[in-house]
Amino acid sequence: MTASLANLSIDLNADLGEGFGRWELTDDEALLSIVTSANVACGFHAGDPSTMRRVCELAAEHGVRIGAQVSYRDLAGFGRRSMDVPPRELTDEIAYQIGALEIFARAAGARVHYVKPHGALYNRSVHDEAQAAAVVEGVRLAAGGPLPVLGLPGSRLHEAARATGLPVIAEAFADRAYTAAGTLVPRGEPGAVVSDPDTVVKRALGFARDRAVTSIDGERIEVDVRSLCVHGDTPGAADLARRVRGELTAAGVRVAAFI
Repeated sequence: MTASLANLSIDLNADLGEGFGRWELTDDEALLSIVTSANVACGFHAGDPSTMRRVCELAAEHGVRIGAQVSYRDLAGFGRRSMDVPPRELTDEIAYQIGALEIFARAAGARVHYVKPHGALYNRSVHDEAQAAAVVEGVRLAAGGPLPVLGLPGSRLHEAARATGLPVIAEAFADRAYTAAGTLVPRGEPGAVVSDPDTVVKRALGFARDRAVTSIDGERIEVDVRSLCVHGDTPGAADLARRVRGELTAAGVRVAAFI
């Protein structure tokens, strides 16, 4: 069912700071002039202290909310390889990453507003109860208050967060294909990444206006999300994000941070 657009608001987030040393992957400055929330890499799948500080400063300048994008310790694999990390160790690593980013956010006159897992950890925490609980415990360990957790609707991650009193923010991916079960199609499978700009924009409007998306099998999936993600490492990501925001605004959807 199409939702009323009156007073409808949606957040637009992107993965940022995904470089390392002299290597830069994301157009952070351009994207930070468009998005409303920034998922900043915390050094485990990408990012380094200087990059984290620079992105936090830019985000603060643009009034963009800063989120900690936490990951398995996997620089070589960009955090996209599933790893069997003992729960207590994973909890400590999540807390460590959030704490590191918080230092640079505070130095920029801002703070970390939420946490979002990256890559393999994101997908693993959709169905793995133990890993999801470890992530949530890491958030609780690092945060001085109830820090929201951004993730896939219906995930074990969100179940664990709710059980401990943490707010949850449901997000969708305009540039990723979905299974009929409402999960993301694994990146190794054909059609997992949606690269056609027109299709990405159409899907973004569908999430915001119709609260639904068509799965890779052609089935309609109903979703109720508060944030849309455009991947920062996609070629032409800034132009795509700008177009998505423009089309949402033209359709009467207010684009604003969820917190």
